[in-house]
Amino acid sequence: MTDTLTNKLTGMLQQIYPALDVQWLAGELLGAMDLAEDAQGPPAHRNNWDESDVLLITYGDSVQRPGEKPLRTLKQFLDDCLADTVSGVHVLPFFPYSSDDGFSVMDYRAVNESLGDWEDIRAIARDYKLMADLVINHMSARSRWFENFRRRAHPGKDYFYETDPTQDLSEVVRPRTSPLLVPVQTDDGERYVWCTFSEDQVDLNFANPQVLVEFVQIMRFYLEQGVRIFRLDAVAFLWKEPGTSCIHLQQTHEIIKVLRLLVEHHTPQAILITETNVPNRENLTYFGNANEAHVIYNFSLPPLLINTLVSGNCRHLKTWLMSMPPAQMGTTYLNFIASHDGIGLRPTDGLLTDDEKQALIHCLETFGGKVSYRRLPAGGNQPYEINISLWDALKGTEESGPDQWQLQRFLCAHAIMLALEGIPAFYIHSLLGTGNDYARVEHTGRLRSINRSQWDLETLERELDNPISRHNQVFHQLKRLIALRRQQPAFHPNATQFTLHLGLKIFGFWRQSMRRDQSIFCIHNITDEVQQVALADINLIGTDHWRDLISGLEIDDLSGSLTLKPYQAVWLANR
Repeated sequence: MTDTLTNKLTGMLQQIYPALDVQWLAGELLGAMDLAEDAQGPPAHRNNWDESDVLLITYGDSVQRPGEKPLRTLKQFLDDCLADTVSGVHVLPFFPYSSDDGFSVMDYRAVNESLGDWEDIRAIARDYKLMADLVINHMSARSRWFENFRRRAHPGKDYFYETDPTQDLSEVVRPRTSPLLVPVQTDDGERYVWCTFSEDQVDLNFANPQVLVEFVQIMRFYLEQGVRIFRLDAVAFLWKEPGTSCIHLQQTHEIIKVLRLLVEHHTPQAILITETNVPNRENLTYFGNANEAHVIYNFSLPPLLINTLVSGNCRHLKTWLMSMPPAQMGTTYLNFIASHDGIGLRPTDGLLTDDEKQALIHCLETFGGKVSYRRLPAGGNQPYEINISLWDALKGTEESGPDQWQLQRFLCAHAIMLALEGIPAFYIHSLLGTGNDYARVEHTGRLRSINRSQWDLETLERELDNPISRHNQVFHQLKRLIALRRQQPAFHPNATQFTLHLGLKIFGFWRQSMRRDQSIFCIHNITDEVQQVALADINLIGTDHWRDLISGLEIDDLSGSLTLKPYQAVWLANR
């Protein structure tokens, strides 16, 4: 088995480092992952998930209690309120950091003392599938590695990407408007380091194979702490070559293959998720041939679904869904509508026109949203994301503005997400119905803070216990939808999915369990008006008994019609 593993590994490494002794490097990487001589990988195309998998996305300190480390408070909240609701938890970067709410890591092997310690992380991992960030593209300018870079000492001297500012960088794709190259004084004089995201986030140099070895060691350490899902942050930008776009380069794809190969031989249940906030067709490439990411974020879903619900027209969402290839067994999508970041606009490239994007931006700005920009290769800036809480993003429509259907619209969005092919993930502030946090934006000076509130646990518990509180209504109704979803074989992340054609005001699709013994027709009114759907148009099988899982409505007459209230979701199932 070791010979087979080594052969696979050297073949990948040859693509990345053609001038190096890849046999030596393969041995270093196998040692870094501490693989046994007879290490076995999982069977090909095995799914490490099923319909019961639902993730929570949260910062380590999104829920707090005075006098207690936030990770312990989070564990208590999970156990008390969500143990029967979520199977896994993505705790956003919990390491010591210098900026970007954790994504400028100073020490990959430490837990931020203000949050807790490794035992707190292991405690969460014992009861939930723990997802952690591998912030692999860049590191803090205040890290020990970067201090060593300045001092020209090891480890760190050759760990960061530097280049000559006279090189042609005109094709480089940027997600920000900040300078790409930053001058740094070192003991060898001035150097220009590459900073894709900010001056404090210096890109690592994977052309130095020792950096790859370091990250394999880090991943093994995380596995030993209980991490089972790795989110490869900003991985699309990993490999740089001046004169190119420096995004999605083949070496980046080969590095992901290497990481997957090593991780799954150490822990066959482990999962790699690539975070690539890019146009849809580019995003799909990170599945590789079922040998790169196990899971990719469905980045086009949030802006398209929000656009659908505020415009009352599902044409683009339906077109996109029809174009999405079924994921091979052993791979799937991660579906989400909101996250710690904003609503990305790049994933709508080729899916929405410029005018439609502008209409969406204008609508969400009237609902209190803010817009972040990115620098274009040819110069000038372009809207990159809309910063807004999901609760406020769905408070009305483009045509009429805020209305009385906010809760129904919000629940409809999540009913769609829960039913789609893939694993659903809920950002904690969506699950709690948290609104725009303008005070936090003012405090931090960062637009993304609008959706990064922090709850006092006692206050939150009062809200969740108050039957007239919107937080109570959102939380308990979403928990009910999640509970229903987790019981349906037809909602397995890899179960069959077909798009239904029911006009532009009704968004529908059909799911069928892998054993073909359960069908669910997911029908959603995406408008603020009552809609009628002829049951004959859905093609329900006449010999089966049909029931709406959400409302309990029994369907007896297949020649009749279905009346849908504004934003009502129906899951018609035959068992």
